[in-house]
Amino acid sequence: MKIPTTLKHKPVIVAENYDSIDGRGAYHSDTKGLSLGLAQWNDRGKVDISAKVWRHTGEKWSRQSEELPMHRVLDLAILLCRTNLYFRDEAYRHPRYYDPEHPRIDRVGLQGDAMDIEVCTENPMLEEDIRLFYNVLGEDGELLGERFSVLARLLREMGY
Repeated sequence: MKIPTTLKHKPVIVAENYDSIDGRGAYHSDTKGLSLGLAQWNDRGKVDISAKVWRHTGEKWSRQSEELPMHRVLDLAILLCRTNLYFRDEAYRHPRYYDPEHPRIDRVGLQGDAMDIEVCTENPMLEEDIRLFYNVLGEDGELLGERFSVLARLLREMGY
């Protein structure tokens, strides 16, 4: 399925047929493509680029399609990588998969400040949810690991 080019987001680079590799939803996903392009929120004289997740209901392009600024895509990747590292190397040491006295996992410096990564202790169902989260990370280990390996290789090729 071709990503539309007549909408406000202007695709420049596309990954069409994403539904065939969309994680556990592969071949059954409503996410039909990903694109990098000119953001829909651009004002005159100001151009931002963004990533867009294109969803299709089977009849039309969905309002649930999402557009993210490039830095947020990377921030989500940082959050996911650090979270996976925490659950792989640290969480098992705690009976509840976290230390209630110290819920912060990390503080990642960005732009002169930092992104605090911590367990959401405000979640009233945290005990159950964190176990489910831990189990799903384990079940999806191969799925995520393949993507982490590709990301690591590309970052090395870029000189990082």
